Amino acid sequence: MTTYIFSQLVLNWYHNNGRKNLPWQKNKSLYIVWISEIMLQQTQVKSVIPYFKKFILTFPNIKSINDSTLDELLHLWSGLGYYRRAVNIYKTAKIIEREFQGVFPTKFLDVIKLPGIGRSTAGAILSLSLNFFYPILDGNVKRILIRYYGIVGTLQNKIIEKKLWNIIELITPIHNTGKFNQAIMDIGAIICTHKKPKCKICPLQEKCITKLEKKWEKYPLKNIKKICLKKISWFVVIKFKNSFWMQKNIKKKIWKNLFTFPTFETEILALNWLKEKKINITKYERMTSFIHKFSHFNLQVYPVLIKISYNSKFYKENNTGLWYNLKMPQNIGLPKPVQVILESFKKNTLKKKEN
Repeated sequence: MTTYIFSQLVLNWYHNNGRKNLPWQKNKSLYIVWISEIMLQQTQVKSVIPYFKKFILTFPNIKSINDSTLDELLHLWSGLGYYRRAVNIYKTAKIIEREFQGVFPTKFLDVIKLPGIGRSTAGAILSLSLNFFYPILDGNVKRILIRYYGIVGTLQNKIIEKKLWNIIELITPIHNTGKFNQAIMDIGAIICTHKKPKCKICPLQEKCITKLEKKWEKYPLKNIKKICLKKISWFVVIKFKNSFWMQKNIKKKIWKNLFTFPTFETEILALNWLKEKKINITKYERMTSFIHKFSHFNLQVYPVLIKISYNSKFYKENNTGLWYNLKMPQNIGLPKPVQVILESFKKNTLKKKEN
């Protein structure tokens, strides 16, 4: 199949079946597409939509980001994961204000230098918003090309990746680049899925090597499965009336710049910390443990509830912490496990009111 026929089949499919009503496809702009593409990195469309809508309502443009704090931005991002993306958005907004007079750049070499933006993301931003001729190669596109051309290898193989870039550069049309890029991403997300691909409705099925060979497990090859590590964290949930003590995570890589409960690797370390701070404890209670899954390990969370009778002075000495008010919550970034624990307190409060 010639490159022209390949691209035409993809475009024809898009005309009848492609996604055209996603929130970021309406009133398109470089800013809108940039935010959506960063959010869509390693995250499915259905998970992104509610976060994107809230984000754009609060931050409708680059100026609004620059007028805010990182804590406010992370607050809206809380629960979406991969928080470095939010930090990169904040950094990028500052760079655009400083170097591009607050206007998102339109030159590829300028865009690719911005934090969190690689070759594929830069191409997606410029092609989807301005229809510029730049190919893309995200995970969905890689999978389609590997299956269609029968390329044996893993997605992470650098030699394979170079080969895929060469192919996508050939088959991406100069005209309607934006529609083609959206279409091939849609086909990967909706039809040529990782598991159980819907080959019968695929526009590329006629010449697809994987379809002809019927060996889906061969294309692409699975990476050697890594042993999923298990880590443990003890959360010290200090409660004073309707407030909870939170500390900003400044040094740790995981949840950096987010607010968490004081966290320790063992219960003994947690108890020693409480003794050292001379906290007047009125109640110590082990809460229900739960697992929070990361991409590369599972975190077993052991929360312990500490109720105190008065607001100790030492907290005021630490400018990286604050009392999080459950009734009037501050706009700060909170990791998912912290949100889960806070939600349990909210539910208990509601139950008491109902009774």
